[in-house]
Amino acid sequence: MSANRPAAVVVLAAGEGTRMKSKTPKVLHEISGRSLVGHVVSAARELDPRNLVVVVGHAGERVTAHLAERFPGTRTAFQAEQNGTGHAVRIALGELGGETDGTVVVVCGDTPLLSGRTLTALAATHAADGNAVTVLTAEVPDSTGYGRIVRDADGAVTEIVEHKDATAGQREILEINSGVFAFDGKLLAEALGKVRTDNSQGEEYLTDVLGILRTAGHRVGACVAGDHREILGINNRVQLAEARRLLNERLLEQAMLAGVTVVDPASVLVDVTVTFEPDAVIHPGTQLLGASHLAEGAEVGPNTRLKDTVVGAGARVDNAVADSAEIGPGASVGPFAYLRPGTRLGTKAKAGTYVEMKNATIGEGTKVPHLSYVGDATIGEYTNIGAASVFVNYDGEAKHHTTIGSHCKTGSDNMFVAPVTVGDGAYTAAGSVITKDVPAGSLAVARGQQRNIEGWVARKRPGSAAAQAAATASERATGEN
Repeated sequence: MSANRPAAVVVLAAGEGTRMKSKTPKVLHEISGRSLVGHVVSAARELDPRNLVVVVGHAGERVTAHLAERFPGTRTAFQAEQNGTGHAVRIALGELGGETDGTVVVVCGDTPLLSGRTLTALAATHAADGNAVTVLTAEVPDSTGYGRIVRDADGAVTEIVEHKDATAGQREILEINSGVFAFDGKLLAEALGKVRTDNSQGEEYLTDVLGILRTAGHRVGACVAGDHREILGINNRVQLAEARRLLNERLLEQAMLAGVTVVDPASVLVDVTVTFEPDAVIHPGTQLLGASHLAEGAEVGPNTRLKDTVVGAGARVDNAVADSAEIGPGASVGPFAYLRPGTRLGTKAKAGTYVEMKNATIGEGTKVPHLSYVGDATIGEYTNIGAASVFVNYDGEAKHHTTIGSHCKTGSDNMFVAPVTVGDGAYTAAGSVITKDVPAGSLAVARGQQRNIEGWVARKRPGSAAAQAAATASERATGEN
């Protein structure tokens, strides 16, 4: 357990976010597979706080339900009216009761790039310097519009000056306020009781606590974030897209440093929950979503979308879509294949060009090379499924299962009308509609016998191009004879 373990982390997530122009609450918009507030909660959890409470307001029920589903155990406090950040923190402390003896870290729920590493550094600086409050700051290339951090000769923070109130000299300051703080919990509770609302917004500002504590003789310090982009807040869709780009770059950089080859990082998207093993290769135009995992030597892409899909060691997935599937070691998928939920490809199995699979278990070495649909099926080992095969699994009311054994060879243009079983080592003839079980080692032929009706075209399509071609062929054959 860390010596700097906070008493609590408070996440401010009550705002409506009107500039998002959306029915979805701002903090529930997602980037890289996680909501904005989810990213912040995840970073906060890295501090291992004794308590974590999220202040909700606009669409509070939706936000609370989201947190309960994705981050079980997270507490919420409801701010019925958004009367400022100070008011929100007061409500959070009320939810915590007396559990504020120690450091209380306050973060904003719309800063998805904020890392646990930076929050840990903030808590450590706060403890080491013995501050009453420590501000997370950042040095930015352009501080226009931000609150400036003003320090004294000893480096202590004397005030935070908003851009509109700053002097010409203060506007030259590049260190800005992030809106993230570490407080002494008891001093925070006392100071919040002194915050006034005599401002243009009539709200309780959390930043007023800094002046109250400093006036009382307490030290206000700062911790500078290593990367100023971590403190970026989201207010509109443009900023949302920018944050997604930055986070995606961070995730791909981590993957590459861990031994993954990303051929063109600018065209690859990954979620924070995706995992990799060394020597995996990601080609351009690939999206890796959810709990997807690439094992050692797996090669994915180009133009591939995997969600909650495991790709085994040395497997190859090319121009394909997979959702909740398992692709075994050395297996081959695509191009232009679709693996739907419940699909499991065994070692060195193949789902080839224009193949769709759903709820299907495919054995080791088995191949479904092209132009086929395999749904609700189990296929054994080293079987070959002919082109243009369809597993007819739906009778209009219910789904039914097809079982095909090991070392089978099924012909092209087969229909397997479920429920049906084809035994080990059996063959089925091309063009067959299999409606009955096929015993092991048998050949099943289920098609009408071919019958040729001589002269049909001349009689039924006289004068047509086909009739003329047939007549010419007949004359040529007669002449040759």
